[in-house]
Amino acid sequence: MTAASEAAIALTPEEFRQRAQQIEAEVAQVIVGQHELIRQVIITLLAGGNALLEGVPGLAKTTLVRTLTDVIDCKFSRIQFTPDLMPADIVGTTLISEDAHGHKSFRFEPGPIFANLVLADEINRATPKTQSALLEAMQERTVTVAKTIHQLPRPFFVLATQNPLEMEGTYPLPEAQLDRFFFKINVAFPTVAELVEIAQRTTGARQPAARHVADGPTIIQMQELARTVPIASHVLAYAARLITATHPEGKDTPAITKQYVRYGASPRGMQTLILAGKILALLDGRYNVSFGDIRLAALPALRHRVVLNFEAQAEGISADEVVKGVLEAVKEE
Repeated sequence: MTAASEAAIALTPEEFRQRAQQIEAEVAQVIVGQHELIRQVIITLLAGGNALLEGVPGLAKTTLVRTLTDVIDCKFSRIQFTPDLMPADIVGTTLISEDAHGHKSFRFEPGPIFANLVLADEINRATPKTQSALLEAMQERTVTVAKTIHQLPRPFFVLATQNPLEMEGTYPLPEAQLDRFFFKINVAFPTVAELVEIAQRTTGARQPAARHVADGPTIIQMQELARTVPIASHVLAYAARLITATHPEGKDTPAITKQYVRYGASPRGMQTLILAGKILALLDGRYNVSFGDIRLAALPALRHRVVLNFEAQAEGISADEVVKGVLEAVKEE
């Protein structure tokens, strides 16, 4: 039995649920409202994935990640993406160092990517060359510098943000990089009641604070346990039909896909649906994945993996509308 298997067995499904609820509750002590946002970020973290947050400035995206690091007690790093940011500013660089005896040698100086939770703020403001520096880290959890492969710490989680309003001077993420994100999460603007609560919490003498309820090894145990959740063959087939229904060339493809989609979701979308479904089942106190779990995960899992055509853009059709249409068209069997 591997060490990972032993770690998964050391944590029971009930303990998984309790710990996840504790993490969620502590984050909610600082973040007002945004319950769906908090839940989806935690699901991404427990799946070992990366999240892309899209929302206007000032919606506590940075605060959310900082609060997560307080709750989980792990290393946090923030990278502000700008047009002049270089790949070495992210992954690190090799330096020439000299010891007390005058001997010179090469030494690798790790960049800010070497952390457990990395906030890539306004990722679409950096050039494609700099954006690509994240690809290996997000997929393989490694960084290659000067032919040497460096392992990133575990757990490792990238949360990237982008502003949907100001697009001047930005570089939209290519489809290959978008596909590396487990979830794309739209951050909603607070309600009037939530704005009042935000003002009360943040403008008084006492600032809200979260306490430690987990650590890195605990998160790794939860990630391993989530992968052991069984899924029935008919639910697995349903997830596969959802993915194929996003491709316009299929013979049973829904009309909305044929009309508005240029290219559909990749196999990573299928993996995301299954992993997210397993975690949703555990959070609900079940040890099996249901159709409802797959449907609940569909929007954040597929909205950034569906490439729309010109007709959709001209008519103002969003990826969310297409995914919802697919969910309506594909029947549970």
